[in-house]
Amino acid sequence: MTSKFDVLGIGNAIVDVLVHIEDSFLAEHDIPRGSMQLVDEATSERLYGQLGQAIECSGGSAANTIAGLASLGSKSAYIGKTKDDQLGHVFDHDIKSLGIEFSTTKDTSGVSTARCLVMVSPDAERTMCTYLGACVNLTEDDIDPDLVAASSVTYMEGYLWDPEQAKAAFRKAMTLSHAAGRKTSLSLSDSFCVGRHKAEFLQLAEHEIDILFANEDELLMLYDTQDISVALAAVQQHCDIAAITRSAKGCVIASPTEIIEVPGRSVDRLVDTTGAGDLFAAGFLHGYTRGEDLATCGNMGNLTASEVITHMGARPDVILKDYMRDHL
Repeated sequence: MTSKFDVLGIGNAIVDVLVHIEDSFLAEHDIPRGSMQLVDEATSERLYGQLGQAIECSGGSAANTIAGLASLGSKSAYIGKTKDDQLGHVFDHDIKSLGIEFSTTKDTSGVSTARCLVMVSPDAERTMCTYLGACVNLTEDDIDPDLVAASSVTYMEGYLWDPEQAKAAFRKAMTLSHAAGRKTSLSLSDSFCVGRHKAEFLQLAEHEIDILFANEDELLMLYDTQDISVALAAVQQHCDIAAITRSAKGCVIASPTEIIEVPGRSVDRLVDTTGAGDLFAAGFLHGYTRGEDLATCGNMGNLTASEVITHMGARPDVILKDYMRDHL
């Protein structure tokens, strides 16, 4: 079945604000160095107003995956909520500049666009303060039926499973996707998400999701075991495909009939693991939507993840289409 888009991503639309700071800035504002924390709007605005020159770009887990897919040459689209404000227009311009279809209606009132202040110390240590803002206001009305039906895979991030209205939006997207004969995909996002929503994620894995992405710790928590073989056997009974990342060990791909281990790729210098899972999903889905076998899809995911961990930030530093051609 032909499709207009290879992958549609749905997630938290967050503007990443990357800025170099001195450690004295962190001390002055009582921010633990190297921490990752949620902050309220007032704190975010105050910090943002005191930062110097910064790089501002579209971000969020699913958006990073979709950006990776665009860099690989896949046809990509995205749904995420922003406000009609300065950072909302930054997100809009940046994601569209990558060739990604993005037309979600902006909020005209209420809280401001989500942003993650990524403050980089002189030794490259990253300290992050995230304000979720408008991104958690995604509703069923934001899910475009035509866009879902036109996408081979609808990919969703577990980070957005907290608000009830966002859950309803996800469920609508899953129903529309399957009604159109398409595939659904979910990233478990992190162990804290699994801890909060284990029963619901199990239900999704068994009944709603075709392609599940998780790291080893998330899968073990989902199936309440410390034995990876037990967890893999369980997920085989649920999803058509489960792609499980294992850091330097590579990945394991499980289907109802087989388990495939794909070795990891060595890198000359590990700099920053932020975005590794997001870019793994990009590589894997790029291969999947092109009909590659599961081992090749896993290898593609490993390759794109290995690129993003060699530099700061969750987006590729190179054109991934060329990088994959040269290294795969």
